[in-house]
Amino acid sequence: MKLEVIKNKIYEVQGQNVLLDFDLAQLYNVETRVLKQAVRRNMERFPKDFMFQLTNKSWKELITNCDNLPEGSKFSPTPPFAFTEQGVAMLSSVLKSKTAVEINISIMRTFVLIRQHALTYKELTEKLTSLEKRYNQQFKNIFEALVIF
Repeated sequence: MKLEVIKNKIYEVQGQNVLLDFDLAQLYNVETRVLKQAVRRNMERFPKDFMFQLTNKSWKELITNCDNLPEGSKFSPTPPFAFTEQGVAMLSSVLKSKTAVEINISIMRTFVLIRQHALTYKELTEKLTSLEKRYNQQFKNIFEALVIF
């Protein structure tokens, strides 16, 4: 599975990177109701930091802000389940097919890739801020020197 395909299915909801139940079902090649049923049968494996159901408000916000949601999912009467990285990992203990294991490996790699990009972005931002402060001070000193003369 191409990591870019998975990356495009990861959304930020309530400050967390998550995959939604219908996207996971598609990746695992199972019906969404089958995935949800397996999760409901094993709720003790999915604490709130692993999986949560979107509120109606957060679901409507996501629909409004995301262009790449599948058309059919936008009209679902109930908001989807959202799985964090740990929740996706836990799905491998609930969905035991070979496909589920392979997809989970790809998803875990994608989450790692996203974290690496976030760290790189943070480091670059910090370096740019440092350079900006340093050069702003130098330009200020030059301007003051010019004003004196």
